Amino acid sequence: MDPWHRSGPRERLLDTGVESLCDEELLALLLGTGSAAEPVGVLALRLLEEHGALEGLTRAGVGELSARRGVGLAKAARVAAAIELGRRAFVARRHGSHFRFPEATAVAAWAERHLSALDHEELWVLALDAGNGLRAARRVAAGGLHGLSVLARDPLRVALREGASGFILVHNHPSGDPTPSREDVEFTERIARAADVVATPLVDHVVVAQGSHVSMLERQLVRVFDRAADVTPSGSRGAR
Repeated sequence: MDPWHRSGPRERLLDTGVESLCDEELLALLLGTGSAAEPVGVLALRLLEEHGALEGLTRAGVGELSARRGVGLAKAARVAAAIELGRRAFVARRHGSHFRFPEATAVAAWAERHLSALDHEELWVLALDAGNGLRAARRVAAGGLHGLSVLARDPLRVALREGASGFILVHNHPSGDPTPSREDVEFTERIARAADVVATPLVDHVVVAQGSHVSMLERQLVRVFDRAADVTPSGSRGAR
């Protein structure tokens, strides 16, 4: 057995935390095993050297990594997945801490990045903190509000699980017309009433489509938004 497995990064990770490991040790943990010619610790060190340290490794694709003797497709895929998870965590932390949603245009800007290229409908919950910052973004349904069985409790359950002070619904219309349908409005009213009962207000429901959007709050399509708007920190009640 490789001596690295008996005493090394894995044990130190458990004893002192993952932050105590250097780049080559973290990479060695991902690789898991080396080869007959190179123990896993040496393989990890060589990979970093060959790619110009960690920054260069993040630019290497699965094909390039897997071509290295001792790596292969399975190990290369694990490394690529870990790098992508780290990138997404960094983006989520950066945007989640500072992204504010005082008005529908901010929601539309968020949705443009996440929903604009889809050819099907998706419903998302944007869970807000007490300062109208994005606490979490969670997809509730895919395929269309009316093609799926989506109950009022589904988005509300997500908002409560995330500890939201309030939440926003957002979904896309691949047809290109963001005008809410009668079913959209009725569905939103049911959720807003249920949210009011548990004191976690639905602040708005924004429909986006091909660079345009409609805020149900601003259009005054759902009357129960009146109370929800009063509790938002910005005090914005949309266009009245």
